[in-house]
Amino acid sequence: MINRKKAGALLLVLSLTAGLTACGGSEKGTADQSTENAENGERGTVEISIGRQTTANPKFPEGDSYEDNAYIRMVEEELDVDISDAFEADSGDDYNRQVSLALSAGSLPDMMKVATKDELTELYENELIADLTDVYNNYASDYIKSIYDSFGGRALEDVTYDGKIMALPATSSDAGPGMFWVRSDWAEEMGLKVDEDGDRCVTLDEVKNIAQAFIDADLENTGNVVGMTFDSRMTTNTSDTPFMMNAIMYAMGAYPRHWYQNEENELTYGSVTDEMKEAVALIRDWYEEGIVDPQVGTRTWDDITALVTKGQCGIIFGSWHTPDWLLNNVYALDNEAEFEPYVLVDENGKVNCTHYKATGEYLVVSAEFEYPEIAIEILNLIYDDMVNSDELLEKYPEVNTYLNTGVDGTARPFNMEVKSNTYLLDEYAQLKAALEGTGKKEDISTAEERSNYDAIMAYREGNEDVTGWCKIHSRCKGVDLLTYLVDKDLYNWISPIYPETTTTMETNWSNLQTLEVESLIKIITGASDVDTGFEEFRTAWYDQGGEMILKEIEEQIAE
Repeated sequence: MINRKKAGALLLVLSLTAGLTACGGSEKGTADQSTENAENGERGTVEISIGRQTTANPKFPEGDSYEDNAYIRMVEEELDVDISDAFEADSGDDYNRQVSLALSAGSLPDMMKVATKDELTELYENELIADLTDVYNNYASDYIKSIYDSFGGRALEDVTYDGKIMALPATSSDAGPGMFWVRSDWAEEMGLKVDEDGDRCVTLDEVKNIAQAFIDADLENTGNVVGMTFDSRMTTNTSDTPFMMNAIMYAMGAYPRHWYQNEENELTYGSVTDEMKEAVALIRDWYEEGIVDPQVGTRTWDDITALVTKGQCGIIFGSWHTPDWLLNNVYALDNEAEFEPYVLVDENGKVNCTHYKATGEYLVVSAEFEYPEIAIEILNLIYDDMVNSDELLEKYPEVNTYLNTGVDGTARPFNMEVKSNTYLLDEYAQLKAALEGTGKKEDISTAEERSNYDAIMAYREGNEDVTGWCKIHSRCKGVDLLTYLVDKDLYNWISPIYPETTTTMETNWSNLQTLEVESLIKIITGASDVDTGFEEFRTAWYDQGGEMILKEIEEQIAE
């Protein structure tokens, strides 16, 4: 039965139904039957076709490939399966295009990853994917279940339809707030106290004063220091994206580009609230005072990166990992450069932060595949045993070599991350203990953190390699600050609603986003009056589709 009321859905289903038998299993492919077969030892070697996401430089050892590598060989031996690739495509649009082509050609692999909830919903409504409820409950390890449970139900809820688990979700852990990274070497040279009380939190007034002090000092003698600047997108729907105004907005109780229930339990779009208007008015004031970059709204990502690396900007809004891929450019030019992260707090001294969407991508199993439990078994092997079992890595030393040499994750059967919502803090606690001598490097559970330990220790011992500098900043400063916020109970978490794409979103959302960005830039730069400009934006947003989208999301919630 086809439930999707969309033009073209019937053609899609007909083509899929015609071709699925080419890559599926037998007609008795139910969870109950497959479980019985596995328990009775009747499964034998199972051939599995997968949709493979690749990358241009996976760093394979000579002779290895996507179909024949250390991960695949381990899975095949441990689970008695034979894996082949139905298709291979680079991550992103190329892979998504191959998924679409496979669907339209009616050649759905036994297992593949889909990138969006919309695709997952369509596959479910057209009865093309397997119900994984029983095999998840019966086969998933306690550790895997604890990972999904760490999201407070949000992860599995996202893949549950009519009470049935229809996919294995990749997890997307909360990254914490957007931080306020300050050139601490500048502050020290100026005798500037950034954090008088040592609580690692700053107010909006303090941010303004620091920016003004850096402008006045111009320590690099550039003649053109920018107090703070923002990417031309201005805001995003995550709390920690670099070069965005989000941290300032959040400190004022505004949550741009988020859907959430307000205090009156009304569905709200954060960019059109009164709090947003107040936040935009503040940034407008800072712009007029010269605190905010005169070219704000036109700066590209590369433009801002150039300002930072040339010593023309000493305040950078970004996540805990910003040093790893942005601030490292500053150190490459000036090995005396140092940064310190802080967080912006609201009037109550709290750090407002939004939960990420708990999931991002989805592993689905064809409804025709006879042994859906194998997907769970692979999940257990890669994301539990390989993480927690020293014996497994001793048995497969080439897998351990992959982990330590950085072979890309696309080499695994499923290129997705399945980690707990607190994995970042948990792994950092192990790293910190080893660095402080209360633990050992061998106690660190992941290859990545062991590598970070080596880089940090080398830097401490006099090796001024950029990697060690980055890891000290991102882990010992950035993640340490996240740990501090948890320990001091300083978070005020907001749980947004992450809707599926609605009918009006499909036709109007791009224009609404353009309206939002252009309206904000005009108000901040003085091209529009704050009161008049914001009310015109808010009215236009509702009239041009926003009001209908709110109603459509409310219908989703009701369902």
